[in-house]
Amino acid sequence: MTRRGFAALAFVVAASGAGAQDIQERTIKFGHLNNPGHPTSLGVRKFAEIVTAKTGGKFKVQEFASSQLGNELQQQAALQGGVQEMLVASTTSLNGIVKEFGLLDFPFLFANERQADAMVDGPLGKALAAKLPEKGVVVLGFFDLGFRNVTNSKRPVTKGADLEGLKLRVIPNPVFLETFKTFKANPVPMAFAELYGALESKAVDGQENPFAVIASSKFYEVQKYVSGTNHVYATNPIQISKRFWDRLSPVEQKILQDAAIEAQNWQRTVSREVSAKALGELTAKGMVYNDIAPAELARMRAEVRPVYDKFSAAYDPAIVTLFRSELERVSKL
Repeated sequence: MTRRGFAALAFVVAASGAGAQDIQERTIKFGHLNNPGHPTSLGVRKFAEIVTAKTGGKFKVQEFASSQLGNELQQQAALQGGVQEMLVASTTSLNGIVKEFGLLDFPFLFANERQADAMVDGPLGKALAAKLPEKGVVVLGFFDLGFRNVTNSKRPVTKGADLEGLKLRVIPNPVFLETFKTFKANPVPMAFAELYGALESKAVDGQENPFAVIASSKFYEVQKYVSGTNHVYATNPIQISKRFWDRLSPVEQKILQDAAIEAQNWQRTVSREVSAKALGELTAKGMVYNDIAPAELARMRAEVRPVYDKFSAAYDPAIVTLFRSELERVSKL
């Protein structure tokens, strides 16, 4: 080997040695709301697999599915307090921390997954994430959850007027509440962990979630009708406690950041494959499915414009301006 080759080898060995010294034994409690086997769970497991490989087993990522660590808001508070290391949950849980995350919950924003990915991966997603560290949270990426659709036990929903009078569980979120009030439904804010029991007891008539969530949660056992409203595209930020993050070395931080993006890209593909199959599973289990006609969806979109205006007025004007320009950009994808 040449002198230059020995020098290069020595550099690699030294660099890898320094990296190894910067990786400590750590345990990461990673919580989420969905059942084991749901695409969210699969994404967490993929992240754990990548992190284990990159740290030589020094980092142990423990998955806590099905709200084992508490409901969404409880886990969010634990994350901020440094009691829980990681969480993947809807953007809606971040609204109480940075209200501008409500922009991502506006109804009928996207026509397809490419548009949603471009929005959260682009300048708007970065601007929203930049507001979180001072609140105790760091966002490493965004998992896919998919388009949300309405189910209920009373009737098909083929138009906005069909929602009138239905008692629907929604995420505890002002944008969701206002959206369904627009259609004269009776939205009931409720933690996800309580939802199956509420549907079973008829405390609520229905709910809204992506097909994969509806299937994995077995809502087909307690719901009859599923309607392709596609009213909100749900994306789930991969969150890490700022207190935990600050204890990590730069090497460790890079490992987790890189692993999150790798897991994110893998999870999005898997989630969309699962979603495509989930609707077939729901109808096979006896649910009655209906699409919403494009003209009716256009009418529903027009009806909720006041929701955009009401909440935008209370948000950071610079973020709202960015949101509007990004929405125009991604709408062409």
